[in-house]
Amino acid sequence: MNEDNHIIKECGQTILAIHDTMDVLNGKWKVSIIACLCYKSMRYSELLREVKGISGKVLSRELKDLEINLLIERKVLQPKPISVQYEITEYGASLKELTQAIANWGLNHRKKIINK
Repeated sequence: MNEDNHIIKECGQTILAIHDTMDVLNGKWKVSIIACLCYKSMRYSELLREVKGISGKVLSRELKDLEINLLIERKVLQPKPISVQYEITEYGASLKELTQAIANWGLNHRKKIINK
């Protein structure tokens, strides 16, 4: 019975950790933005082009959220005209393995569904 309690506690902690992660990465755009920035720093316009389907308003909001959570950094390259570049932080780069795992799962899932 003691082992069952340990397993239940461990499961609860895992679920809590997943909820914490999903709270930070919520929505359909943040993981895509992080994945892009894991490969290279980008300006706002580059991200808008690369993340297909995202609006400028949503991109701005997502970038602010990611910056608040210390996953990306906003750097002003030149003040006039303003030129801003976004880059992944060391902490944000710790998500690269997760984004790759999500991408791999998505590729396998797409193959499985299409080849039904």
